Amino acid sequence: MSDTPPVDISNDQHAVRRNKLAEMRAGGFDPFRASVTQTHFSADATKLHVEGQDNVVTVSVAGRLVTIRDMGKSQFVKILDQQGQVQLYVKKDVIGDEAYAAFKKLDLGDILGATGTLFLTKTGEITVRVERCTLVSKALRPLPEKWHGLSDAEQVYRQRYLDLIVNAESRARLMLRSRVVSHIRRFLEAQQFIEVETPVLESTAGGAAARPFKTHHNALGVDFFLRIATELRLKRLLVGGYDRVFEIGRIFRNEGVSRKHNPEFTMLEVYQAYSDHRGMMTLIKDMLTTLCRDVLGTTKIKHAASGQEIDFAGDWREVNYKDLIREATGDAEWFARSKAEKVAGAEKLGLYVSPAWEEFEITNEIFSKKIEPTLIQPTFVMKLPKELCPLAKISLDDPTTIDVFELTIGGMEVAPAYSEQNDPDVQRAMFEAQAGEEKQNIDHDFLLALEHGMPPAGGMGVGIDRLCILLTGAESIRDVILFPQLRPGSGT
Repeated sequence: MSDTPPVDISNDQHAVRRNKLAEMRAGGFDPFRASVTQTHFSADATKLHVEGQDNVVTVSVAGRLVTIRDMGKSQFVKILDQQGQVQLYVKKDVIGDEAYAAFKKLDLGDILGATGTLFLTKTGEITVRVERCTLVSKALRPLPEKWHGLSDAEQVYRQRYLDLIVNAESRARLMLRSRVVSHIRRFLEAQQFIEVETPVLESTAGGAAARPFKTHHNALGVDFFLRIATELRLKRLLVGGYDRVFEIGRIFRNEGVSRKHNPEFTMLEVYQAYSDHRGMMTLIKDMLTTLCRDVLGTTKIKHAASGQEIDFAGDWREVNYKDLIREATGDAEWFARSKAEKVAGAEKLGLYVSPAWEEFEITNEIFSKKIEPTLIQPTFVMKLPKELCPLAKISLDDPTTIDVFELTIGGMEVAPAYSEQNDPDVQRAMFEAQAGEEKQNIDHDFLLALEHGMPPAGGMGVGIDRLCILLTGAESIRDVILFPQLRPGSGT
C-alpha cells in the first residue's frame, strides 16, 4: 500500500502539485532536501551591493517563492524569508536548459535556495542574478490569495503560518513583539536584574485574584493549578537573597476572552529589594521610554482608537484613585456613602452592579468602565482600595488604601506596581480576609518564607500582550499573540 495520502480532487491545484511531486520522485529527484546554503537573509544580502559594482558580490539566499514574473527565457521572482523579500533573476542561458525547465515548473509557495551575484535592475531594485538554485521543499497546497484568500478572521488566527506568509502587516507586528521582549530583557539586565524561571504547576493558585486552570499529576496523585501569577515565587527569591529579579512568563487564567483578554498570556514581573512603588514608577517610565526610542525609533505613537498622540518622553500624570471616582460620580462624599447609595450611583451612570457585590467592587466597576477607558496619556493611578490587593503595603496616611499604582495608557491597565507587603502577620491577616471561608487557598509556605525576613521591595507586573497592542495599534490581543487560544477546529 502507498503511504501517500489521498488527493483532494476537489482542489485542482492540490492535485496538480501532487502530480508534479510524483513526477519528481519518479525522476529520482527528492524535493524535500535536508539543508541548503544560506549565507545571508534578504535585507542583509541587498545591503552588500555597492553602487556601480554589479555582479561583484556573491550571496546565497533561501526562502518561499511568492512572486513570479515569466519573461520566456528568463524570470524575475521574489522569495520571502525572515527579513522580507528579495528579487531573483533567473536566466536560461546562465543556469542551463535542464535547470531552467525545472525552475519553470515551480509553484508559488515552493521553498528554494539560490546562489548568485548582486546587481541593480533598470528599475532600481537590487537583485540576485542566479547562477544555481535548488528546490528544497515542495508546497503541496497553494497559498491563499493576498487580498481574498485569508479574509476570515478565524482562519487568520488558526492558520497563523499562512497569515505570516501573505500579510506583511501581521509579520511586522509579530516581529515587533519579539523585539519588544528582547529589549525589555536587555534593559533589565543592564539594571542588574536577574532573569529566572518559576514553576507553571502550583499546588496553590496565588498571587492574583483569578480562576485557575486545574490539572492532575498522575504520578504524584495530586491536583495542580496552572499559575495565575509568578509573584509569590519571585518574592521567595527576595527572601533568598536575589535582590533584583524578573521573569517573563506565561500566565493562565480560566476566564473570559475579549479584545484585551486571552486565557494564556505573557506577563513580566519584576521585583527590586530596598525599593518601593515609587522606585517602580521610575523603572517603568525609563523602560518604556527607551523601548519606544530604540525599537520604534520614536517616543511618540498614535493611539488608534482616539487618534491622540501619546508621548512617552512627556509628562506622566499622577492622580489618586479616590479623586478619579469622586470626579466621575460627581459626589465628593462617595466613599462615605452607604452600599445602597453606591448601587444607585453606579446605576445612574448606566452601569449594572449587583447588590450582592462588595462596596469596593461597585466602586471599581465605575473605575473600570467609566474612568480607565478615558485615560489615554500615561497615567499613574495611585492609592487604590486595600481590598483590591492583599499583597501591598497599606498607606500610612490612609489605612483604607495601599501604596500602589496602576499605569494606564491608551485606556488600558499596562502595569500595576506595589510597595510589597513584607510583614508576615499583616500579610496573613490580609490573606485570610480575602480567602474568607476558603482558607485552604492560602499559600502557607509563602507566609513561612516571610517569617524568615523579606527586605522591603517594589514589585511590578507588565502585560506584554497589552503593551504590544498599544505599541502596534492592534485591534485585539489576538493580533499580537502568535497562536491565540481558539476552540478546537480543522486546520485546513
